[in-house]
Amino acid sequence: MPEFLPDVPADAVIAALMRGAGNEIASGKFDSPESSAALAANAFGRFLERPGLLPPLPGVPMGRPEQVEIEAEMRFPWKGGRHPWLDAAVTTATSLVGIEAKRYEPFRPAKATVFSEAYDSRDWGEGMARYDALRGALASGALRFRHLDAVQLVKHAYGLRNQAQKRGRGAVLVYLHAAPVAWANGKPVDPAAIGAHRAEVADFAARVKGADVVFAPLRWADLLAQWAGVPALAPHAAALAVRFGPL
Repeated sequence: MPEFLPDVPADAVIAALMRGAGNEIASGKFDSPESSAALAANAFGRFLERPGLLPPLPGVPMGRPEQVEIEAEMRFPWKGGRHPWLDAAVTTATSLVGIEAKRYEPFRPAKATVFSEAYDSRDWGEGMARYDALRGALASGALRFRHLDAVQLVKHAYGLRNQAQKRGRGAVLVYLHAAPVAWANGKPVDPAAIGAHRAEVADFAARVKGADVVFAPLRWADLLAQWAGVPALAPHAAALAVRFGPL
């Protein structure tokens, strides 16, 4: 079984991961030295049983956390098919915050652009028009992202909005990403790819600005810097840095 940081409730995290659709543990992916799932689970698993310890994420409109989940499903308003799973979700009095965490994924081969017909069959409302337009451009091939998995983010936004509406809260999609200087084997990550990814994140953010689902990019380095400045969380931030290296 995976090894977790000392302050992480391992049984609760494993139970959450086993409920998820990613098959992270059984497949062995969780044990990879480049696993983003392991990073996210160790980072946010700390708060499963003590959500009040988690400060509002830097730069994210959210309020004080009341509940923290990992491997959180954000179901679409239909049955069947695949529904989005986010690495973590934070519930506050006003917002449902979904967190999609990335580490090395942006610097691997690009993902396919696929949307099912179900997305076109539903009126998502005026507040999602910017996501609709982005979905159309991605599906037609008029717009392509090399490093950012924009298709996944759009799908997450729709699922997150559906669940936020059910809970009577606003929706915030956090894209928590890293800029690692090297792969786990020590080979350098192409600095040009890091810069291109950063530009694509900014482009995506501009395209969906003002939509019902707030898109909030956040760097792992900035999140860990925030935690390092909180006495109760400084040991956790330090342990993450030792286990996972520069982010």
